[in-house]
Amino acid sequence: MNRSTAYLVCALAIGGAAVGCDKPEREAGEATPETTSATTPADQPAPAAGAPERTEKPTQSEATFTPPPESEIPDNEYGQTVLQGKNLFVNTQQYAKGYVGNGMNCTNCHLDNGRQANSAPLWAAYVLYPAYRKKTGQVDTIQSRIQGCFLYSMNGRPPALDSKEMTALVTYHYWLAKGAPTGVKLPGQGYLSLPKPEQTPDITRGRDVYQNNCAICHGANGEGMQAKGTYAFPPLWGKDSFNWGAGMHRIDTAAGFIKANMPYGLGGTLSDQEAWDVALFMNSHERPQDPRRTGKSLAQTRDQFHDENCLYGRTPEELAAALQKKQAQAKPGAADDNATPPVDPLPSGYSPAKSHELPPTPAR
Repeated sequence: MNRSTAYLVCALAIGGAAVGCDKPEREAGEATPETTSATTPADQPAPAAGAPERTEKPTQSEATFTPPPESEIPDNEYGQTVLQGKNLFVNTQQYAKGYVGNGMNCTNCHLDNGRQANSAPLWAAYVLYPAYRKKTGQVDTIQSRIQGCFLYSMNGRPPALDSKEMTALVTYHYWLAKGAPTGVKLPGQGYLSLPKPEQTPDITRGRDVYQNNCAICHGANGEGMQAKGTYAFPPLWGKDSFNWGAGMHRIDTAAGFIKANMPYGLGGTLSDQEAWDVALFMNSHERPQDPRRTGKSLAQTRDQFHDENCLYGRTPEELAAALQKKQAQAKPGAADDNATPPVDPLPSGYSPAKSHELPPTPAR
């Protein structure tokens, strides 16, 4: 794709978003075309568009589950709640304004209205809960998982478990997962897990990738792009972006999302190395503070909550050194006799999702 074409794609997307802001909500039972991954930002704000031509084919997922089309939403009270949840999810800024503290919508990280494989689709998440999560140190329900999204990704405050907003969002999750098996990690769940890059991710290379592929829609300074006062393409850093507690602040998580889904509509056209490099560049910038830092120093918050592939409280060089140390310790024979034994795979009560890390087993 040449640059003039990329500008055209971005302009059309913004135009669609501006027009979409004036569209009324669909009434339950009204027929609509089936949703596809080619939805415009009028229905789904998206993080990027435009990329140079490459020979690599977009990433394809194996035999993914297909959620029901929107035309099958029933024309009754249940269907009305499904639509309320969908509207909340797509236009969180409007329908859940009191719970949002930045410029994001849920669909910025869960593309195609939460339907798209390898974009943390809702249908794949719903069937994996309740599940233990290392991040919270407890068994989370889908409701508490959604609360975490509002706290971190939306930099806001969680809706109450019995609120109408929570009921609508859970109902939308449930409807999208209609027919999916429970307790099974479905293909396309979460984000891609990219192999370790050949070269250590580099901010300078990442800046070049960003300028050539991402800035056209997200702005030269990651500020996003607005139409009629709302973000058509979300900010990737700064005060209106996700905070330091969101999963997307991790370099590996962001790289997997970018590889599969970015530039918008051209997922899979960046190489793995480019995805790693631009993820490092994106997450090297400041963003809202991790809300868990209350009363703690930056170093204390890092040590307690950020033992992961991220730049919270550390430089890229310090991160690279920490990851190398972890890798060395993980090699056979590196552990001492007092090391914690490995956890058996999938013990009873734990989700098979990769993101649901298991707690350590006490030393014997």
